[in-house]
Amino acid sequence: MNFLKGIGVAIITPFKTNGEIDFSAYESLIDFYVNNGISYLVILGTTGESHSVTFDEKRRIFENISNINRGRLPLIAGFGGNNTQNIVDELQNYEMKNFSAILSVCPYYNKPSQTGLFEHFSHISNASPIPLILYDVPSRTGVSISNKTVFKLIEKNDNIVGIKDATGDLNKGIDLIKNTPKDFHVISGDDFTALDLVINGGSGVISVVAGAFPSEFNKIVALVKENKINEAKFQFKKIKIFIELLFKEGNPSGIKALISIIGFCENILRLPLTPVSKSLYDEITESLKSFNKSML
Repeated sequence: MNFLKGIGVAIITPFKTNGEIDFSAYESLIDFYVNNGISYLVILGTTGESHSVTFDEKRRIFENISNINRGRLPLIAGFGGNNTQNIVDELQNYEMKNFSAILSVCPYYNKPSQTGLFEHFSHISNASPIPLILYDVPSRTGVSISNKTVFKLIEKNDNIVGIKDATGDLNKGIDLIKNTPKDFHVISGDDFTALDLVINGGSGVISVVAGAFPSEFNKIVALVKENKINEAKFQFKKIKIFIELLFKEGNPSGIKALISIIGFCENILRLPLTPVSKSLYDEITESLKSFNKSML
C-alpha cells in the first residue's frame, strides 16, 4: 500500500446535461491525472456524489473506470453509509478485483457510540475482500471515530490499513501517527491542513483541490518528503486561495465548477447539491486566470 504515501484525487462524478454519467469526461480526467503524477484515485467518495448514484450506476462507474484506467493507477472504492448490513451486502455484489482498497465513511445521521463505530467497521472489515481505509469527517457525519477506537480496530482487524483524517484537527492526526504501526497510513482528507499533517509524518493526502491541480499538489508533497519544507509551504500558498474558494459554498460544488471552467466536464450536480453561485463561479474563473498567468 505504499502508493498511499503520495497524492490521491477524490475524483468527481461528471454528468451530462441530461443528467446521465459522462464516461467520456471520466476518461479525460483519468488521463489528466495519470499524466500529472497522481498516485491513486478515490472513486465515489464525498466528492464523487456517492449519495446520489443508484446501485446500477455505481456498478457501471466501477466497471467503466476500471476499463478506462487499464491498471495505470491504484483505485480506491467508496463504500459507506449508516446501515451496516447494507454496506456488507453491497460488498458482496460488486466486482472488486481491479480495486486496491475501499474507503468507508463514519455512519452519518444516526450518531452511533464508539462501541457502535467499532462494531460497524469491524463488520465491514470482515466483509471486505480487499483492505479497508477508515474515513473520519465529522463535519458531515455528526460523529468522529476516536483515536482509541482506531487503535482497537487495527488491533482486531488485520485488513484495516489506514484512515482518511478529514477532521481538520492536527493534534488528533499527530497522535494517530505517533501511536499506530509504521505500516498504518494516516492520510489527510482536509486540504486546509494537508500540508501540516504530511510535515508531521502523515503518509499523504486524498485531495479535492488536486482534482484541478494534480501536478502542483504532487510537487508539494514531494517537497515535504525531500525535507524542503519552506519550499513546500511557498508552493502551498499559491493554491491556498483555491482551497478557500472551492469550499466556500461546499464540496463538490466548488471543485466541479473549477473543473468545468478548465474544460473537463459540465457544471452539473445532482440534487440536493446545486452549482455554486454566479458570483463565486466568476471569482473562481478570475482566480484561475491569475494563477495561469503567474505560472507562465
